Amino acid sequence: MDAAGVDLQVLSITTPGTQPLPAAEAVPLARDANDSPADAVKRRPDRLAAFATLPTPDPQAAADELERCVTRLHLVGAMLFPRTGEAYFDHDMFRPVFEVAAHLQVPLYIHPALPPKPVRDAYFSGFDDFTNMVLAAGGWGWHADAGLATLRLILAGTFDRHPDLQIILGHWGEMLVPFADRADLLSAARTHLQRRVLDYITANLNVTAGGIFSHRMLAQALDVLGPDRVMYGADDPYGAAGYTSTTGAPEFVDTAPISAPDKTKLARLNAERLLLGHHAADPNPAQA
Repeated sequence: MDAAGVDLQVLSITTPGTQPLPAAEAVPLARDANDSPADAVKRRPDRLAAFATLPTPDPQAAADELERCVTRLHLVGAMLFPRTGEAYFDHDMFRPVFEVAAHLQVPLYIHPALPPKPVRDAYFSGFDDFTNMVLAAGGWGWHADAGLATLRLILAGTFDRHPDLQIILGHWGEMLVPFADRADLLSAARTHLQRRVLDYITANLNVTAGGIFSHRMLAQALDVLGPDRVMYGADDPYGAAGYTSTTGAPEFVDTAPISAPDKTKLARLNAERLLLGHHAADPNPAQA
């Protein structure tokens, strides 16, 4: 972190978390998994924060775990992956998770996971095994899947029920933010919604670089969302495009073709507001 110029790093459990497991396994494993980064944060609250991983095969237990992680462990939100089994998060059974997040005013980060096998077989096959995997994952498929999962939350009225709920997407918006103007076509179909689809995208979504260090994609995200909803982020320790855990953050931000105030927002201010704002009254929340 010192070498990379990163002052504070948000820890998380990588995809797919505990979501594919039977509920009886997912619930205790998620608790153990969350206790571990919470302990790290308690030891170094000046340098670390963490997202919870949730046992969504049992939605009520997932909601309870989110509440425990935020109120007792002082984690800053949760990382979700688009599906639990065959169900996306717009399914009614997952409403308790979003109710708790909205009540506690913490964001939910929707990170990609592999599309279902029938989808991979239909859309992302026909080449050698490695090409098939990259096409289904980081090259295309999992970004489209995460964007679709978020769009489905909009169409299901999630943000009408919870107008202040904030979602974070990596990779500059998982194809949804760059395609926001076209996605707004759905506004004519979903006439029960209180706002246009584009309005939910610009009011309830936030994006990180997610390891894609592209000033061109940054500019597009800024054009759609404005400077208050974009954040630096990297999939450390995986690395991408020549940027690893020991290089990249200062260079990417410093060379961005944006104003100095917007660079500060990109580098830290937006993340501090979104992730740490609910701890503002507690000067040392991780040790409370």
